[in-house]
Amino acid sequence: MEANPMSLAAAARSISDPSAAADPGANDLAAALESALIRAQRGELTAFRELILAHQDTVYTLALRMLKVPEDAEELAQDVFVAAHRHLGKIVSAAHLLFWLRRTVCHRAIDRLRRRQPHRVLPLATAGEVPQADSAADPLLERRLRDLVLRLPPMARAVVLLKYQEDLDPSEIAEILGMPRNTVKSHLKRSLASLRAGCEELRQPTSAGGQP
Repeated sequence: MEANPMSLAAAARSISDPSAAADPGANDLAAALESALIRAQRGELTAFRELILAHQDTVYTLALRMLKVPEDAEELAQDVFVAAHRHLGKIVSAAHLLFWLRRTVCHRAIDRLRRRQPHRVLPLATAGEVPQADSAADPLLERRLRDLVLRLPPMARAVVLLKYQEDLDPSEIAEILGMPRNTVKSHLKRSLASLRAGCEELRQPTSAGGQP
């Protein structure tokens, strides 16, 4: 009997979210994901499709929030899953697979961003959410925040998204991106200061002599 794709997706979330361990079914779901990985490593294409279903939201969303262009994100996600199939023999666990997928998405997205023309126009409407602060009640501020994240350098953007989208701690981010933990913390500190300053500009009232 094939594993339930929804159960596998939930298992993937339980691996990435420690709070999911409180769910009585989390261990069973994680076991289902481990089983799918083992069967995929034995050459079962159905099992690999189950892994794709379990992780496609994570892979695509991270790619989209890095690249901001849906077509580019879809292409990157497909490339990452093709590469994952080639590297299945080197994956030692379901948690390792999730780590590998995140790392590969980030590094390939960073490479693409660095190759882009500097003045390429990107659609803000597709930008993902980032650290919210109190912007949820202010659409203009929220849009400004997404714009500011879009302007971060590729590596800093990856650090911010791994922290606030994937909810990873600096040590995990450092391992994924292959940089020292202190460098991750520096990226976070500088990026958050930049985001905060940019949002504060929007809050400033128009000067009396300025244009409305």
